[in-house]
Amino acid sequence: MTILWIGLFAGTLDITDNLIFNQLRGITPKMVFHYIASGLVGARAFRGGLASVALGVAIHYTIALTWTGVFYAASRKLTILSRRPVASGLVYGGAIYVYMNFIVLPLSGVPHPRSTVTIASRVNGVLALLLFIGLPVSLLIRRYASERHH
Repeated sequence: MTILWIGLFAGTLDITDNLIFNQLRGITPKMVFHYIASGLVGARAFRGGLASVALGVAIHYTIALTWTGVFYAASRKLTILSRRPVASGLVYGGAIYVYMNFIVLPLSGVPHPRSTVTIASRVNGVLALLLFIGLPVSLLIRRYASERHH
């Protein structure tokens, strides 16, 4: 249950940043979720209407919950992750960024136009995963683990 709440919290922080950042670039929330859905179903996600939006939301939160579960499992084996939650959370967020952007996305069905990758979008993407996924997941899992052991 804890992984669920932490994953939903971190996923909400992350998608909120994504939606605000993209709105400033003229990209609507519907377009963001269609893009996420396209990772699974390809270009047809952009013609899928609300079903594609719902799929994008589901995919986003599934990914956030998976990363939360991975960190939780790792923190049970590697105590350094709980002893140094800020550093480990930031490193974890950076690792997630590298994995998602340089392994998952290129292998997915999302369109790959180079023109959409700007310095601002890279910086925002890195900071979002450091500050809205890695750090809160690490800090909240540490808090949960310490409460459980006391």
